[in-house]
Amino acid sequence: MARLTGPVCRLCRRSGDKLMLKGDRCFGPKCAADKRNKPPGPHAVTRRRMSDRGVQLREKQKAKYVYGLFERQFKRFFSEAEKQVGITGNNLVVMLERRLDNAVYKLGFADSRSQARQLVLHGHILVNDHKLNVASALVNQGDTIKWREGSKKTEYYKIILENIKAKNVPAWLSLDRATLVGQVIGMPSSDVVEAKFEPTSVVEWYSR
Repeated sequence: MARLTGPVCRLCRRSGDKLMLKGDRCFGPKCAADKRNKPPGPHAVTRRRMSDRGVQLREKQKAKYVYGLFERQFKRFFSEAEKQVGITGNNLVVMLERRLDNAVYKLGFADSRSQARQLVLHGHILVNDHKLNVASALVNQGDTIKWREGSKKTEYYKIILENIKAKNVPAWLSLDRATLVGQVIGMPSSDVVEAKFEPTSVVEWYSR
C-alpha cells in the first residue's frame, strides 16, 4: 500500500505551519519547523506573496499531508463529501476524522497518524471485536475500538498503558484508560475539530 515517505518535517516547513506529523517531537526543541522556519531548498530564503490559486493548493496539500493521503485517495474522499447533504468542506473534515487510523491516533494509541496507520495495517486493532486492517475505513457511532489480545503482550502496549493518562480524547470518542477500550459515542463535528487546513480553500481548488 502506498504511503508518504521521506523527511516529513520538510512538509511542515513547505506548508508554513506545524502539521504535527511526528507526534511529541513537534512539541520539543528538535522540531524543524521551529528551528528552521522557512521553506526547504537552497534558495528559499523568503516567502513571496501567494496567488489565490497558490493558497488553495497549499491548503489542499496540507490536508493530504496531515492525514497521510495521496491525490487519488484524497480526491475520492472529496467526491464522497460532495455527494453528501450539507457543506462540502465540513463533510470532508468529518469524513477524514472518521478514518480508523485517525480514530486510533485520537484515542491516544499512537503518537502520530502514521504510527496509528501502522498499528492498523499490522492487525493490532479490533473494531467491534473483528480485526480491521484497513486504515481508511470509516468508524461509525457505536463502534468499539480496542487492542487485539496478542498485541497486549507487546512492550509498546505496556508503554501506552502507562502514558495514556496524559492523553486528551475528543468529545466524540470515549476511552476506558484501564483496559484501553475506546468507543465512538458520536460523530466528529467540523465546529470542534482543529483542522490544520482551510476546507473552503480545498473546495475552491476542486471547483475551478
